[in-house]
Amino acid sequence: MKFGVVVFPGSNCDHDAYHVAKHVLGEKACFLWHRDSDLRECDVIVLPGGFSYGDYLRSGAIAKFSPIMESVRNHAQRGLPVLGICNGFQILQESGLLPGALLRNAGLKFLCQPVCLRTERNDLPFTAGLREGQVLEMPIAHNDGNFFLPEAELRRLEEANRVVFRYAERNGEASARANPNGSLNNIAGIVNERGNVLGLMPHPERAAEPILGSADGRLIFESLLGSLETVRN
Repeated sequence: MKFGVVVFPGSNCDHDAYHVAKHVLGEKACFLWHRDSDLRECDVIVLPGGFSYGDYLRSGAIAKFSPIMESVRNHAQRGLPVLGICNGFQILQESGLLPGALLRNAGLKFLCQPVCLRTERNDLPFTAGLREGQVLEMPIAHNDGNFFLPEAELRRLEEANRVVFRYAERNGEASARANPNGSLNNIAGIVNERGNVLGLMPHPERAAEPILGSADGRLIFESLLGSLETVRN
């Protein structure tokens, strides 16, 4: 499998994502420059965290105009996996690939801390190796991670079972105390209707090796590997 990690001006987690794909998983990986349009036959596209274009206007608002994003949209429309992490999640929303907005954290402070996530679905390429209800630990690092949708749209999102991860206690309870940024319904990650585009605020690439304090994030990348290998076989 080949991972393509998109690099925008201001990306700062691109090398982390590349490291996981190339050195932790031992798969092919390459960087994709935002001004290019060729995805170089990559199977999985990763939009990494950081501050694309300095987060001027809104987080991800300028990155959506990068030439590479038209190719990413086509990749997604073909049913192939796209993973947007933190700023990448914001870019997916601004590009219309995922609904909602990520507002300023409820406490109006930048947050960098470990969080626990409850897995809501295990029937997706990103979660096929997980158990429904399984709790993962990985870090957040964001200023604008407060997931918001108007009430009617939020209800439709929930009814369609498109919430993949929620902030939770270690025992799996999605409590207010476990919600670091004020996200509605403790939402930490969602998918598109087809289930091949995932936006996730916490950083799985920063929790993919035991030396980092948690290797739970690796399970998301391994799920992608297993899912695509199954399709190919």
